[in-house]
Amino acid sequence: MDTINFMHQPVMLNEILANLQIKPGGVYVDGTLGGGGHSAAIAQKLTENGLLVGIDKDGAALAAATQKLAAAKFTAVRNSHENITQILQSLKITSVDGFLLDLGVSSHQLDTPQRGFSFRYDAPLDMRMDDRADFTAYTLLNSYSEKQLTAIIKNYGEERFAKRITKAIINNRPIKTTLQLSNIIIQAVPKTPKQQLHPATRTFQAIRIAVNGELIGLSQTIKDMSAALATNGRICIITFHSLEDRIVKQTFKHLSDPCQCPKDIPYCVCGEKPTLAIITKKPIYPTQQEISTNPRASSAKLRVAEKL
Repeated sequence: MDTINFMHQPVMLNEILANLQIKPGGVYVDGTLGGGGHSAAIAQKLTENGLLVGIDKDGAALAAATQKLAAAKFTAVRNSHENITQILQSLKITSVDGFLLDLGVSSHQLDTPQRGFSFRYDAPLDMRMDDRADFTAYTLLNSYSEKQLTAIIKNYGEERFAKRITKAIINNRPIKTTLQLSNIIIQAVPKTPKQQLHPATRTFQAIRIAVNGELIGLSQTIKDMSAALATNGRICIITFHSLEDRIVKQTFKHLSDPCQCPKDIPYCVCGEKPTLAIITKKPIYPTQQEISTNPRASSAKLRVAEKL
């Protein structure tokens, strides 16, 4: 079999391995398999009694990772981590020793022009992580109302010029390619002397998140994973922007302190019990050495929680 070209350098690999506290005979789930970089390292620490499950909705990622992990005791599932409860039930797994989520877009998706994720190439507007889905960036950009587009670009991209960009998009429809969209954004956004990000960065992020529903269900996914964890099992989650990180932080906090009683009551009467202990009071960041060799790691944050 030819090697599938899926280059992806796993972010904070050493930190993930240290914080997962891998048991050789344990059960581990990589909910964002990608090219299998993290999973390959986890698999090396498992004995024949251990099990690794890799989940991804990207068919190319799944094929590459399956090839990379051919010699391991590994089960690949083409699905979304949002459906973790059903996936575990279908595999007859009742308890998991560790979960990993490496959120966001993969290097392969960004670096494959025809996938339409990047403003660095001229390609059809696609941005689907799962090519079986019908909804694309082209559909979103050319059919959504001005109000809907502004909300997406402002909320998912945290873009302060969302209204300007939206008006420019509406006035230039139909928009067919990534380069066309990028040029429209560049013309719409005022130039500033200290500008470091490409002007299209935040808008492309926002559209990608909306097309793939990346933030929808993330909190519930964490809750479902927590429910499936064995005692002392861990959840490790890498995020790449503040929207993801905020959801992870708030969900971990809720699961570690779910009490809903008024603060002036001296003891808990609501009966809500914590299920997780937060291991990382502050997120773990990649080292400068890693960032120097893999600049895409620069915005990464790792948060870890453990099942009580």
